[in-house]
Amino acid sequence: MTPHGTLYLLPVPLSEAPDALLTLSPRLLDRFRQLSFFVVETPKTARRLLKRIGHPLPIAQLTLSSLTQETTMAHLESLLTPLRQGHGLGLLSDAGCPAIADPGASLVRAAHTAGFRVVPETGPSSLLLGLMASGLEGQRFTFHGYLPVPEIARNVRLIELEKRSRALHETQSFIETPYRNGVLFTSLCCTLHPMTQLCVARDLTGPQEWVRTASVSEWRRHPPPDLHHFPTLFLFLAHSPGRGE
Repeated sequence: MTPHGTLYLLPVPLSEAPDALLTLSPRLLDRFRQLSFFVVETPKTARRLLKRIGHPLPIAQLTLSSLTQETTMAHLESLLTPLRQGHGLGLLSDAGCPAIADPGASLVRAAHTAGFRVVPETGPSSLLLGLMASGLEGQRFTFHGYLPVPEIARNVRLIELEKRSRALHETQSFIETPYRNGVLFTSLCCTLHPMTQLCVARDLTGPQEWVRTASVSEWRRHPPPDLHHFPTLFLFLAHSPGRGE
């Protein structure tokens, strides 16, 4: 019988601040140190993390394979080789939980299809932390990743999402490349209804963490502090007339 390894889904810190490792549990840190094979989003970032964690093996002796949106199905199958050889394999993103808003989900699907055991470890997720801190609807919510870059297309998409939020009483969330956070915030304030509740969650778990939820009309009067270069999650919930909330 061919030995089967286990795919471990390993969350990583959301920030590279010196104390960011405190967001990882001792159990999770031990899991990192027990593995020699990893599938990662960016090898350079992963090597830096493994060094900070204090992996007992020299970093050069670890096997780090890259997984991106462009990874082919043939290469995806090759990434499962350590599992077929009976080894444990760790999957990690550049930040937060693997397979959530990153390409790792394709490897998890392939592992399930091949019959391997998949074990999710607990750790920080900006999507859940932001939703928790927003005070918005936590029973119904959707994450949309990145919105369109062209202004007209982005504003049209925001109008569509606001209609959806109002109709379903559903929180809408998304992110942007940090240097474009200001542009997205301006679009939100110019496009959304003044009564829509908007949350801005900046640098979650990091040294510049800042979270606030207010109406769009309030945001227009009192914009957030600097969002440039900080990872930021945006969430909103449209006002539904007639709801006693």
